[in-house]
Amino acid sequence: MVNRRRHAPLFRQVAAINGIVLVVACLLTAVVLAPGDLGSVAPEEAAILVGALGAIAILNLLVLRRAFAPLERLAALSRRVDPTRPGQRVPTTGPASEATELAHAFNDMLARLEDERRESSRRVLEGQEAERLRVAQELHDEVGQTLTAVLLQLGRIEKAVPDELRDSVGEAQESARASLEDVRRIALELRPEALDDLGLASALQALAVRMSDGTGVRVTCSGVRDLPALAPDAELVLYRVAQEALTNVVRHSGSATAELRLQRASNQLTLAVRDEGCGIGPDTPDGTGMRGMRERANLVGASLEVGALPQGGTEVRLELPASEDGRWER
Repeated sequence: MVNRRRHAPLFRQVAAINGIVLVVACLLTAVVLAPGDLGSVAPEEAAILVGALGAIAILNLLVLRRAFAPLERLAALSRRVDPTRPGQRVPTTGPASEATELAHAFNDMLARLEDERRESSRRVLEGQEAERLRVAQELHDEVGQTLTAVLLQLGRIEKAVPDELRDSVGEAQESARASLEDVRRIALELRPEALDDLGLASALQALAVRMSDGTGVRVTCSGVRDLPALAPDAELVLYRVAQEALTNVVRHSGSATAELRLQRASNQLTLAVRDEGCGIGPDTPDGTGMRGMRERANLVGASLEVGALPQGGTEVRLELPASEDGRWER
């Protein structure tokens, strides 16, 4: 981390300079108006002068505070801004000044960066999905067919070999069959056929069944009926977030159950994945999977929140709002 030298805020520097200028101006005015006779100033007049100086100083501080407030908010936001959480902006209330213009310029820069990040992430994720599809097709068409041919050959060999070798051939068949199932499972995880052929609802239900059968974690799926018409990229984001969240439950939570819920409101679609595991701490950093989920959520204008539940466990919550015209296609 770069060590920065401490310095006084610009607001204090300007206020101090104004104070010095004000005191010097008052002293020079007194010398000009009453040269050589400053000692004869009455206490009442001195009190009035000091009071006027104090009032002017306070008014100066208030005006400067209001003028420099956008600049201070800009500095505070620039230190804590998170690129994976779009929508953060500097408040631009206050009188028009260079400080508010700088705040407006910073907000415009954030908007451009978010658009560029979203577009670059879209291209990267589209490339990943295309590669996933290619690998899944190759696994299904080439490796899967090869293993199927091996199973058929082993079946024919089993009938021809002596009895003492049939057990060994049978073990080879079981190994080939297990490898074929693994290839099919990996191909489904890379690119779910149900999502392309039957839609998001069927794909989520199939995901819950597959996770329950393959991991031992009982996954319940609810609320996935009567879904609005979604764009393909929105469907893919919802599916991938659910898939990654359930994978995290299996790997990290230690929970025996998980709940996958998709709820529709008038202007929002909410995906929630809950477990009853060890929970997540408030200062737990995002891992690769969590950052990937946030990137995907940003692509379709959704928000993603991860937090501990009061009764224990963790909830991953993605909220996809409808567009301004009430449509869900994006």
